[in-house]
Amino acid sequence: MTVTTKITVRPYECDSYSHVNNAVYLNYLEHARMDFLNKSGFNYKALVEEGYYTYVTHIDIYYKASSFLNDNLTIETYPTQLKHVTGTFHQKITKDDGTICAEADVTWACVQSKDGRPCKIPEKYLVDALKPEA
Repeated sequence: MTVTTKITVRPYECDSYSHVNNAVYLNYLEHARMDFLNKSGFNYKALVEEGYYTYVTHIDIYYKASSFLNDNLTIETYPTQLKHVTGTFHQKITKDDGTICAEADVTWACVQSKDGRPCKIPEKYLVDALKPEA
């Protein structure tokens, strides 16, 4: 399953060079991953209430082109890997003209909230959308 999220660049996201600061792209990716979970039927609130979290453990991001104030951006998010404790999403940020601004592979892990230790993802949260397409 691929989820598409739309964002328009806001003034406070631009740096002194008048383009989106690299760190802001990480916020965009986080927003899009939560959008993916919401649209896929994954109940993140219930996961947390049961004593689990998902932590980002690794991000490989490639910055390819700048984006600027009022640019309309599209973020595509889809899973590429799912294991017992971890998973990976691939995300791509593009402008309306098709220019790719950034691509990232984001690895996450399920952890217990009481001690932060990695744990198996509870079965009831393994929605089909988290499984990579063949």
